Amino acid sequence: MLLNKNWSEIKALFKRSFRSSFHYAIATINENGEPHITPIGSLILGEAGQGIYFEEFPQRMPRNLQINQQVCVLAVDSGVGFWLKSLLRGKFVSPPAVRLYGIAGELRPATEKEIQLWQRRVRRVRFSKGHAMMWAKMSMVREIKFTHMEPVQMGKMTENVWDKK
Repeated sequence: MLLNKNWSEIKALFKRSFRSSFHYAIATINENGEPHITPIGSLILGEAGQGIYFEEFPQRMPRNLQINQQVCVLAVDSGVGFWLKSLLRGKFVSPPAVRLYGIAGELRPATEKEIQLWQRRVRRVRFSKGHAMMWAKMSMVREIKFTHMEPVQMGKMTENVWDKK
């Protein structure tokens, strides 16, 4: 599928996905060739095919990326209202899920702009103890260059939700 042509729809889906579940699933491959999935809430999509995520807590994922930089990110809109409306209609009016495939870059210090983008995303919970413990001092990021996308298909329910041309 056309990554660049669908980028605005992908970004909208990622926004809905974050609102409904507070994370995305990022798959990497370990040294034995086994998949490993890590929940990451800090992924921020930018220009077409570009993204960054803050890497503060993952343990295995950084080790896996030293061996193989390929990643697959799954975003699912898990909103109950979205699903209920879609089930009642018998179709999705917007995509419910997508996989993005790409290559992760090297870990590096975040720019001030990247930190501001992250803090804007979590501003609603900045008063919380959890925010202070987990998200107030995020400082290291990895870039991901996405190479292609793969829609999650659900038969007739997902027909015509992506631009295929």
